[in-house]
Amino acid sequence: MSRWPGKYVIGLTGNIATGKSVVRKMLEHLGAYGIDADALGHRAIAKSAPGYSMVVETFGKWVLDEEEQIDRVKLANIVFSDPGALSKLEAVIHPLVEHAVDLLIRRAGQTVVVIEAIKLIESQLAAGCDTVWVVNAPENLQISRLMHKRNLPEHSARQRIGAQPPQSEKLRVAKVVIHNDGSFENTWEQVQAAWTELPKPEEPLLPPPPQTRPGEITVRRGRPQDADEIARFITRVSRGRRRMTRQDVMAAFGEKAYMMIERNNKLSGVTGWQVENLVTRIDELYFEAGLSLDLTIPALMETVEKASTELQSEASLLFLPPVLAQHVSTWRSVGYRPQTIQGLGVRAWQEAAIESMPRGASLWFKRLREDRVLRPL
Repeated sequence: MSRWPGKYVIGLTGNIATGKSVVRKMLEHLGAYGIDADALGHRAIAKSAPGYSMVVETFGKWVLDEEEQIDRVKLANIVFSDPGALSKLEAVIHPLVEHAVDLLIRRAGQTVVVIEAIKLIESQLAAGCDTVWVVNAPENLQISRLMHKRNLPEHSARQRIGAQPPQSEKLRVAKVVIHNDGSFENTWEQVQAAWTELPKPEEPLLPPPPQTRPGEITVRRGRPQDADEIARFITRVSRGRRRMTRQDVMAAFGEKAYMMIERNNKLSGVTGWQVENLVTRIDELYFEAGLSLDLTIPALMETVEKASTELQSEASLLFLPPVLAQHVSTWRSVGYRPQTIQGLGVRAWQEAAIESMPRGASLWFKRLREDRVLRPL
């Protein structure tokens, strides 16, 4: 039974590159609150976080980079080749992550929570979960994903996989197994089917949506069933520079969500965004020609930020192409300011910007909450 009253907690695990994050995102689309425990582990050893000094004391200053941050590549090369070193690192990180997870679950407004953790079973997290889901994929697919998505050479990919306990150990304790070796839609169907079996509380009856006035802007979260419409809109509005198919959009749903902007019940804008590691990233903005941005941007950002707040996001990063960055006063009116990556200050925010910033875009920033998880002790 979950140790968090009023919450149903899914422990989501699986070995490296099996696709855990994709399944977590799918559960978020269905209404769960997702926690990436592995990303919290990275936060735990950032320069401004409580695990930093403990890691430096354990492994030495040579694991630091020129900015005196812990170089995770150097650290990984040590721990993935030495089980004893890996155990020492986990002894530092796991208690900090468990504390952060506990805080996030207690603050979450959602009744279903999913904790993604590669070491779920080996840590204390599993004991607090109501169920354990395991994402499974064959080893050759894991190797391929590590080589293409993380740019690892084959020998390093095999080393990472070999350093982990056999996947069979996780499968033995699984209540649900998601086979992530086919299409996105195949995996989505498995997740949906398992979701319907969860003992969720009855949803309250919602009032009917209010009647919209002619010309009024409304914003709603897109769902996978909207994939065809989203694909057609992006292809048309980008004038073919970004040709999207239903399959492309469905694959994108494994990483992000879409907000759909409607005017007179017609799709007039699409925005791609995600909250990952407690940071909002808005990296796709498509608007119909003639749409009033002075009216659209406040409605859009209010909806994105409300959803981000529900996911406990600390900060919002907005990546604007030059044509949209010209609307300076409109973006400033909703609280966004131009920023440099270095000027963000917080390591997790900087890494999010580096990872997600499209070529040619400018970075705009807004802080969404003052308190941060894993801040210095």
